[in-house]
Amino acid sequence: MTRISPVVRVAPSRGRRLVRLAALLLVLAAAPGCRLYRLERRLSPKYAEFYSQVQYIMTGEERKIFLELPDAEREPFIQEFWKRRNPFPDSPDNAFKTEYESRIRRADELFHGEGRSGYLTDRGRIYILFGPPMERLTYPMDAAGYCREVWYYGGFPVIFLDEHCQGQFLLTAVNLEHLSALNIAQGHFQQTFEQTKKFFDYDVSLVKVQSGPDLFEGRVVVDVPYAGLWFDFKDARLTTTLEVRVEVREASGAVVLDVRKAWDVGLSEDELRAKKGKSWRLEIPIVLDKDIARLRAAALTLHVGVRNIAAGEELKKVVEFRLEP
Repeated sequence: MTRISPVVRVAPSRGRRLVRLAALLLVLAAAPGCRLYRLERRLSPKYAEFYSQVQYIMTGEERKIFLELPDAEREPFIQEFWKRRNPFPDSPDNAFKTEYESRIRRADELFHGEGRSGYLTDRGRIYILFGPPMERLTYPMDAAGYCREVWYYGGFPVIFLDEHCQGQFLLTAVNLEHLSALNIAQGHFQQTFEQTKKFFDYDVSLVKVQSGPDLFEGRVVVDVPYAGLWFDFKDARLTTTLEVRVEVREASGAVVLDVRKAWDVGLSEDELRAKKGKSWRLEIPIVLDKDIARLRAAALTLHVGVRNIAAGEELKKVVEFRLEP
């Protein structure tokens, strides 16, 4: 596979393409932060544990995608999550995953007495990100009534303070330089995989055009970031095709509308560079003109699937909505 530039991704051979099919649940009216928080609370115990344990190394992009996936599609995501962090991608042994999981277990053993899992404590977080300290000093109650622990990583001290000497140690930022070093350490773990390889993702919204007693007309708006697309290189042009399928379904699963469209994308390397950070907007008109009164009283779902032909990737999203009067 040949890279054209840091912002251009040329599709790999068909045999190596990863086809990812996922159904994501979105709530149109909710603010993104609140919506993701609600999705966190809905995680099944198995995936809640995974999500909790990898929170220190999961990027914001990965968090959004994982939380929006139904349980049936989460195992492929987890496999890809660790694969992206494998220092030797062609090896079945993933040293990064092995070491990270070992530190989770060790943190649980060392710091289990704070009323939560050891890896969730401040000392657990530092242990997981930095590994065991080169030197660990403990200080009993001082004149102010505090207990302290100081961990040294070379000449870099990390200080934990227990204000009541009851085993509840909290990380204390000595100065901005130390705080910056901690942030850099966490950022390092989040960026262990190839940063040019982004997840294929897009945003969906439904815009009402007009609505009456016997008619609902709207537009499904799909925004696809250029940075998430793979392209074929043909005749000095970067090309791909996006196939979009839109379905409106009732709660029973009955399909009341099915629309399919395809868009060809073709641009030069310079044009793609100029679009860095931008998205390609696709708009699909939808019209409902049968049984409107009944549909207004029903809970409907909008199923949107986008397939990036050059990469063989497909992503499906499901949006809950009701017909507005």
